[in-house]
Amino acid sequence: MKNFSQTTQGYIYGTIGVIIFGLTLPATRIAVAEFPPLFVGLGRCVLAAILAIIYLRAIKAKRPTKSQIKRLALVPIGIIFGFPLLTAYAMQTAPASHGGVVLGILPLATAVAAMMVAREKPSISFWFWGILGALAVISFALLDGGAEIYGADFLLLGAVILAAFGYALSGDLSRSMGGLEVISWALVIALPVLTIAVAFVFNDINWSASWHAWASFIYVAVFSQFIGFAFWNKGLALGGISHVGQTQLFQIFVTLAGSALLLGETIKPITLFFAILVAIAVGLGRRSSVKRN
Repeated sequence: MKNFSQTTQGYIYGTIGVIIFGLTLPATRIAVAEFPPLFVGLGRCVLAAILAIIYLRAIKAKRPTKSQIKRLALVPIGIIFGFPLLTAYAMQTAPASHGGVVLGILPLATAVAAMMVAREKPSISFWFWGILGALAVISFALLDGGAEIYGADFLLLGAVILAAFGYALSGDLSRSMGGLEVISWALVIALPVLTIAVAFVFNDINWSASWHAWASFIYVAVFSQFIGFAFWNKGLALGGISHVGQTQLFQIFVTLAGSALLLGETIKPITLFFAILVAIAVGLGRRSSVKRN
């Protein structure tokens, strides 16, 4: 990996994170079929927080500075409470493939958040290729029959906004802290509130749920909420939040593949064409300048 440039390393780490995140919606949809959405959305964070505590103790992590703690306290709003909870409720009614399409605007939202949080300044050419990639994803959704509007779309849009700011904060913090340390400390900070929230639905948890439901829950807890951020945050820190954030355009295709394999949802040949189009947009956008402070 050292033979690659810092930006290229960022793209590689970011893409690995996207692949992990791409299976989140299909796994969540399987889990909410047998578990309360609040348990799936926040219970996964409780399990991830336990892993975070073990990790922080294992590496004997130094406590964050006061300024870092102030920013870490804001991270849970987006990627620990907001995104997991809103997507869990959304997956009760909307297909995972449809949800993946709505999340196609997340890269642009992340770029906007990077401007506000990390003071990155993408060039005009960056915005051009970013918007082109987003339009490709939206066009694919319409042509693939995903134009139907669900009430859950409002939840998903809220999840996009909150996740974008959570990603920007995490990516910015990861420049001075390890990527896994950022999500770990954020989980630890949020753990008291998470525990209280999950306690309200403790008696409603279906402990005799199928292994598919439990496996899906464990996936979103261990991979989506913990391990995935190790790669994602490092990628954002190395390659820049705006640049690496564009790799999320591939997430819809990972989600569609996961939906087909796990849920039996159909993938059409047109998917490959748009996947290539998105790859071109991301590749050309990578060459566009983004000023980083």
